[in-house]
Amino acid sequence: MNDTEKKIQLRKYKMFATGLFVLMAVVFIVTTILAKNNPAHWIGYIRAFSEAAMVGALADWFAVTALFNYPLGIKIPHTNLIENSKERIGDNLGNFVVENFLSPQNIRPYIQKIKVSNFVGDWLSKERNQETLTKEVSNIVLDILNKLDDTAVVTFIGKKAKEMSDDLKINQIIGNGLEYILDKKDHQRFITNLSKQIKEYVLNNQEMVKSRVKSESFFLVPKFVDDGIADKITKGLSKYFEEVELNEEHSLRNEITQKLYSFSSEIKTDEKWVEEFREIKNDFLKEEKIHQYSTDIWKSIKKSLLEELEHETSSLKKYLQRNLSELSQNLKTDEVLQNKIDHWIQVTAYKYILKNTHQFGGLISSTVGTWEGKELSEKLELEVGKDLQFIRVNGTIVGGLVGLIIYTISNFFI
Repeated sequence: MNDTEKKIQLRKYKMFATGLFVLMAVVFIVTTILAKNNPAHWIGYIRAFSEAAMVGALADWFAVTALFNYPLGIKIPHTNLIENSKERIGDNLGNFVVENFLSPQNIRPYIQKIKVSNFVGDWLSKERNQETLTKEVSNIVLDILNKLDDTAVVTFIGKKAKEMSDDLKINQIIGNGLEYILDKKDHQRFITNLSKQIKEYVLNNQEMVKSRVKSESFFLVPKFVDDGIADKITKGLSKYFEEVELNEEHSLRNEITQKLYSFSSEIKTDEKWVEEFREIKNDFLKEEKIHQYSTDIWKSIKKSLLEELEHETSSLKKYLQRNLSELSQNLKTDEVLQNKIDHWIQVTAYKYILKNTHQFGGLISSTVGTWEGKELSEKLELEVGKDLQFIRVNGTIVGGLVGLIIYTISNFFI
């Protein structure tokens, strides 16, 4: 019901209560006139009822009117209470709400009933809502990207890259990376492949070996001797590297492993390598290069994001919608996830409300305090005025009955 309808309703009930008072006044006047010329006892009873009813009606009219206005415009003390006491009403109302509605024992049952996960899951399960959310998020991100100062972003990226590079120890990273590979035995695949390649190379180049042997031998040594030596060298080498290829515990493998461990340790601790990598880093990360890298990185990121966010069927938007769909399904079926989310929201809401209860009270108090006194009176009268008019009606009826009882007692017993 809007304010206009409330005003019409209030006016109707005021007229009803006032009309009842006028009726009692008319009855009183008529019965008073009749009593002068007619000795009938019933006239006295009706006159007593109407007289007391008028008194009750006037008393309750004064009480109700004194809450919101000055009766008949006369500034009688302790009247127009709402307008004259709005600050105190605001403070008391704020304290009343905080103490009776926002106490821990009162809000806890309501907080525990909060179940957001199911609601969000149902809402997200609708494709139209997924599209709407994706579109709104995309528009927000697009707006942010278009408003960002590219120079400021590039400077920020460059600054953070410089801060990270200052603490970056490349020798430690490379040494630890090499040890990680060795611990995982990933280098063994490389040794196996290298051994295989060497073996095949030796077997496929026997003529070259023979030529080399011949060129290094004495001119008096027969050709068949050189060929025999070359064959033995070729077979020996190929067989040796075949053994390395097939035997994971071969001594050469172990020796290579130990050498690599030693080398990784040397990289991490030897000052020569520390200085070498520092020079590489400083040369690679000069200020102008960092600026260029930062500019290229930001341009690439921004261009990609703009393209993805502007197209309705981009892979990024499809990815977002797919994940929203999965999230909605999890929110509806995964009880553990539901409990986690609901519990977090409940605890957060509970703590926030308790932490800010004084602010709720202050808000009510300041809001009421900033209202014009007349405005506050009118607001309250619109809300409760209808029921207060029934007080006037009841006062009229009860007053009349009390007057009738007193008149009856005085006639029969006094």
